[in-house]
Parts: sequence; C-alpha cells; structure tokens
Amino acid sequence: MTDTTGDVAADATARAAQTLAEQTARAMYAQDQASRMLGMSIVEVRPGYARLKMRVREDMVNGHSICHGGLIFTLADSAFAFACNSYNLVTVASSGSIEFLRPGALGDELTAEAQEVTRGRRTGIYDIVVTNQAGARVALFRGRSHQFEGRQVHNPAA
Repeated sequence: MTDTTGDVAADATARAAQTLAEQTARAMYAQDQASRMLGMSIVEVRPGYARLKMRVREDMVNGHSICHGGLIFTLADSAFAFACNSYNLVTVASSGSIEFLRPGALGDELTAEAQEVTRGRRTGIYDIVVTNQAGARVALFRGRSHQFEGRQVHNPAA
C-alpha cells in the first residue's frame, strides 16, 4: 500500500497557493487604474507567474505609427507586478530594464508573460517576455522586486 498523505498535503498546499495568487490578483487589479485604463487583462496568474494581454489602440501609437515603447514597458511591468505580488506580500519594483526587439503595431494583441527567476526573503528577479499575436517576441524585460511588510489581501479566506 502506498502512503499518499504527502501527495494529498502537497496538492492542498498547491491549491491554497493558487487560490491566494488569484485572490491577490483580483484585489490588485481592482485598484490598478493604469492597467485597467490601458485595457490590460489578466489571462493567468499563479505563484511567481502572470500573463497579461493588451490590444494596441490608436491612442497608444507614437509619431512612427507604432506602439509607444513606454506602453510596452508598462504592460511588462504590470505582468511583473502581478507575478511578484502573487504570494500576497506587498512587493514593488526596485528596477526594471527592457530590450525592444520589434515594434508593436496598431491592432496587435500583445501578451506579457512574467516568470519568477529567483525569490529570496526580500528581493526577487523576474523575466518577462512580450509577444504579439503571432508569437513573435516584441520585448524582453527583467525586473528586480523588493518586498515590504504587509499583505495585498488582508483576509484571504473571505
């Protein structure tokens, strides 16, 4: 007979972490006027990971008729924020850098996928890949996070 007590406990822990990540994302998004104003949507969130989408609108293109780089940075930064806050600990960016690989065009649906690289007691590093609807890489972003005392969701069981 196989002892599955460890598997059951691990599954329960993983489910609780996923639920907390989702609750935290909902609470943050409700307060995130910038991401909402830009039409970003959360596609997926889990501990240490987030995927957001944003359609490039007419009011987002620059004088070259391509998506303003600052808005691509903002999409990546928002995905970074949802990933690093997924543990329900108040976490902010301490730095971020971006490499633009190709322009975003009017009408493109850009996706930013943030993945935790490492996370310590107070800091973390996250890599974010921004792609267009064809899957072509538009930008690569790396963010460093800093965690403070406090929680995003004060009563996660509610």
